Amino acid sequence: MKSTIQIPRQIDFGYRNRTIRTQRAVALRFSARSVAINSILAVVAVTVAVLSLGIGDYPLTTAQVVQSLFGQGDDFHRLIVTEWRLPIAIAAILFGALLGIGGAIFQSLTRNPLGSPDVIGFDAGSYTAVVLTILVIGANQYWYIAAAALVGGLLTAIVVYLLSYRGGVQGFRLIIVGIGVSAMLGSINAYLITRAEITDAMSVGFWAAGSLSRVGWHSLVPVIIGGLIVFIGVTLLAPALRQLELGDDAALAQGVNASVARPLLLILGVATTALVTAAAGPIGFVALSAPQLARRLTRTPGVTVASAAFMGAALLSLAQLLSLVIAQVYRPVPVGLITVSLGGLYLIWLLIRETRRSI
Repeated sequence: MKSTIQIPRQIDFGYRNRTIRTQRAVALRFSARSVAINSILAVVAVTVAVLSLGIGDYPLTTAQVVQSLFGQGDDFHRLIVTEWRLPIAIAAILFGALLGIGGAIFQSLTRNPLGSPDVIGFDAGSYTAVVLTILVIGANQYWYIAAAALVGGLLTAIVVYLLSYRGGVQGFRLIIVGIGVSAMLGSINAYLITRAEITDAMSVGFWAAGSLSRVGWHSLVPVIIGGLIVFIGVTLLAPALRQLELGDDAALAQGVNASVARPLLLILGVATTALVTAAAGPIGFVALSAPQLARRLTRTPGVTVASAAFMGAALLSLAQLLSLVIAQVYRPVPVGLITVSLGGLYLIWLLIRETRRSI
């Protein structure tokens, strides 16, 4: 099949587009800059993940890591790489991509750079459910915690959606209601922890720090399956998401039923953060920062899900590598603490920027 590439002369929103047309009248339009940036981010994420496989209490060279990945070299090296460290490296890429997708969905629906699952309060809902499961029910096995995190995130999303619904859901109202619900849940969590036994409180605190060190194949495989379902759903609903950014009336004119598409997208967005929280605990600010950082690099007019996913994967992989390096010279630091520390600085900058823009 012959195909031709036509390069438009005009500049569209500051970046050049490519359009591929075939003899069957099928056209694929994409941003060359976005493809290049996404490719670079993917290479960064994979490279950082491979480097992280050699860092730990038993350091390995890059050659030893590569040999172990291909089933060669020492048996003990293969055990360290494939059984102990590889699940964590894959989790950093997968979890970062999921968080980036969740942030892109909510920032597109709310049309606000502050609209992310951790700011709106869905992480707090998962946290509260886990606290109740460990401290009240007394179940601290992985599957109980994972189920509680998933259910807690989804229930919180339903509550926030219903409280913010007034003939429709406005982005700003959703964020304000979510922040209020998050504050209420945070106070409940603090009360329960202060009333708990010291061992139970430490168990909750360790989970709440957000760490990839507890991730193994047994906990990663369910997230991979759930992540594939989310990826397929987001891919199918991506055109509707772009239309909803223009408003419900414009989306309806293009044949998109906002009352159906928006709840489905909200469920997918909540599922991204719930899957990650269930396996690793709350990892904050990746969902908040990844879509906007990707948007600035690609120079697209709006948030794109694919770029946010690649950026999220690169950010969390870098944060995990930094966590491993710090552990070698000081003591282990959960990756969630690193993302919160760096993300807090980003949030301050974002708030200052939005305030200056509104003045």
